[in-house]
Amino acid sequence: MKEDFLKFQAQTSPHPLAMEVSKAKGSYIYDEKGQPYLDFVAGVSACTLGHCHPKVVKAIQEQAEKYMHVMVYGEYAQSPAVNYTKFLASLLPPNLQSTYLVNSGTEAIEGAIKLARRATGRSELIAAKNAYHGNTMGSLSLLGKEERKGPFRPLLPDVSFINYNDDEDLARITSKTAGVVLETIQGGGGFILPTANYLKKVRERCHETEALLILDEIQPGFGRTGTLFAFEQYEIVPDILVIGKGMASGMPVGAFVASIELMSHLQQGPKLGHITTFGGNPVIAAASLATLRELQETNIMLEVSEKEQLFRELLQHENILEIRGKGLMLAPILKTAEMANHVILTCAKKGLILFWLQFEPRALRISPPLTISKKEIEEGCGMILEVINMYEQ
Repeated sequence: MKEDFLKFQAQTSPHPLAMEVSKAKGSYIYDEKGQPYLDFVAGVSACTLGHCHPKVVKAIQEQAEKYMHVMVYGEYAQSPAVNYTKFLASLLPPNLQSTYLVNSGTEAIEGAIKLARRATGRSELIAAKNAYHGNTMGSLSLLGKEERKGPFRPLLPDVSFINYNDDEDLARITSKTAGVVLETIQGGGGFILPTANYLKKVRERCHETEALLILDEIQPGFGRTGTLFAFEQYEIVPDILVIGKGMASGMPVGAFVASIELMSHLQQGPKLGHITTFGGNPVIAAASLATLRELQETNIMLEVSEKEQLFRELLQHENILEIRGKGLMLAPILKTAEMANHVILTCAKKGLILFWLQFEPRALRISPPLTISKKEIEEGCGMILEVINMYEQ
C-alpha cells in the first residue's frame, strides 16, 4: 500500500511519514501490523474527543441511515445543522449568533474575508507575520511567510502585515481596513500567546476605525485551551469568529460565525454572495453536534489545565528551552531544529506520534486528544525525555 500511496496519491512533501493505518481508537493509532502508536497530535488538533469516540460514531451512523447530502447549503432546513448552530449560538456572545457551515478551516477564512469586504465596502486586509490561516488563495494571501506563497503570486491585493504582539503596529489599522485577521494563539508560528492585553488593544483599534476583527480559532477552539474558545480568556469578542479542525472530532468541517445583521450581507447585493455544495452536510453536522454536547456535558474541558500542568511538570530537560502554548496546544522548544527532527522521527519509531510546526523548526507539536489520560501523558513524556537523552549520546 505504501508504494501505491506514494505513486497515486498526490503528496505535500518529498518525504511523508507514510505509516500504514489499520485502525484508530481513543488515544492510539494502529499500523498494518497492529502496532499501537500513542497519538500526541490528534490529526493536528482535529480529533478533539480522540479517535472514533463512540458518541460521535453513533451520531454519524444514525444520521447516515436517515439522509446524507440532499441539497446545496442553505436551501433546505436540515435538523443536524439547525440543532448544531442553535446550540452553538447559545454558548456564544450575543453578536455571534449566525453560523455559516463550510467544509474546512481555510474555506471558513475565505468566507470571513469576503464578508468583511462586502460588509465594510473596504478592501484592505491586515494579517500578522508568521500567521497561518490555510492554503487556498485567499487564505494564502494572509500567510506571513513569503517563501511559502511567493511561487503562487499574484494573490489577493491590498493585504498588509503587522507584527503579532506589537502595539506600535496597530496604527496601521485605519479607516481603509476592512478586516484584521488574527489567530487568537499563533499556531504555525510557534504557539505564540497574546501578551500585555494585545487582543484588547486590537479590539479597541478596530472599534476606532470601524474595521472588523476576525479571530481564527480553527486550532485553539473547542476546548483545546480549557475554554470552548480561547478568546473567552482574553475578555474580548470578535466580529467574526472562524472555527474548524476539532469541531467534529475528525470529520472535515469549518465555519465562520457573526451577527445575524452582518451575515445578511451574503444574502443580497449579490444574492448567493457565498455558496457551498457540501457545507452543512448533515452527517458532518451530526458529528459536530455530538462533539459539542460531549464537551458541554462532561468535565473534559475542565481537565485541560490540569493535563497541561502535568505536561509542563514532566517535560523538564536542559535541552527543552521553554514550553509555549496553552492547554493541550503545547510546543516544547528544543535547542536546535536537528534535535527536534531527531525526537519526532525517533519517537515515531518507538510508538509515539509527534509532529512539526510550520514556522518554528525547533518545536515539537503536542496537541493530543482532550480525552487523553494522565497515564498516557506520563508514558509519552517519558519517551520524549528518553529520546532527547539518546540524541546527546
